[in-house]
Amino acid sequence: MMRRKSYKIRLYPTKRQKARMSRWLECCRWLYNHFLEQRKTSWETEKKCISLYDQISTITKLREIKPELSDVYSQILQNIGVRVELTFQSFFRRVKRHEKSGYPRFRGKERYNSFTYPQNIGFEIRSQIGKIRLGKIGSIKFRNSIDIECQPKTCTISRSPIGKWYASISCEILEFPTTIAPKEVTGIDLGLESFLTYSDGSKVENPRFFRSEERSLVKAQRKLSKLEKIDIERPKVKKVVSRIHERIKNKRTDFAHKLSHKIVQNYGIIFVEDLSINRMVHNRCLSKSISDVAWSQFLNYLTYKAEWAGKQVIRINPAYTSQTCSNCGHREPKSLGDRIHKCFCCGFTTDRDHNAALNILALGLQSLGKTKSLEA
Repeated sequence: MMRRKSYKIRLYPTKRQKARMSRWLECCRWLYNHFLEQRKTSWETEKKCISLYDQISTITKLREIKPELSDVYSQILQNIGVRVELTFQSFFRRVKRHEKSGYPRFRGKERYNSFTYPQNIGFEIRSQIGKIRLGKIGSIKFRNSIDIECQPKTCTISRSPIGKWYASISCEILEFPTTIAPKEVTGIDLGLESFLTYSDGSKVENPRFFRSEERSLVKAQRKLSKLEKIDIERPKVKKVVSRIHERIKNKRTDFAHKLSHKIVQNYGIIFVEDLSINRMVHNRCLSKSISDVAWSQFLNYLTYKAEWAGKQVIRINPAYTSQTCSNCGHREPKSLGDRIHKCFCCGFTTDRDHNAALNILALGLQSLGKTKSLEA
């Protein structure tokens, strides 16, 4: 079975290389908007859909209209057509499912921050000297902190809001590592008071990264709002705001990676709640806290790490797991403020989240046709 693995590395381009890549991003943004407008106009006037290959074939003529496109690597321009095609495919899929469709938008200035080399003939990684060679750009130094173990297939160059450059290398692996899954199992209850609670009663505290940086973010945003768009100080203050957001993002990502790796190392089968996070965010009292805790990111990391390690992550319907007694099965309604579970039938008393984690573990074992152990 073929699987894809990605590596992200920090680049250190020269000033000339930064300027060139920034120009390429602006050309890519123009071409993306042109393709989007072309499809939109064709449908509104002729009720005709333009295919991906029809648009790619027009790039040669567009170079005559906009000579700057000739400086950009040809396959990068072709990949922009692929991006537009995938955007419309996602749009039509949402329409068919009667979801919020979200028609593809035009990209404003500084709203297009990546381009892709779709084949490895356009780039070459030289790990021995810590450089990556990009077609029509040259060799760029990078932080050689990881070993790329497989043949690279694609390379996406991206620019962060504060001006840092990264390369995301995608590789296809035919044989991926598998390990013998240990018999340890656990149920995990996700929460806001504590980030998660295991079925053995141990907890991981909620780091609240956004809340800890909120005061400094408010101060910077307030200063930014007072500056006019033509003020020369505005770009500097805007960069401060972007840096705070990036710091929060980096802390949250690092936390999710380390915690998911630790769980996969210690357990063979992991039962977690199958939460409808998109609906939960609509609660205006809890939306900020739910967004800050980033359950979706953590669960995605946990799932793919478990797959790579040959282990299982099984999602369980969380309905009534907090209200049902894990000892006798009696169901007693609770409000969000009730943090202690005390059963009036059997007298079992424990933390609310621990009780939910025990129920998740029991439901998970039941779904596998097992009771207290993994023995068949």
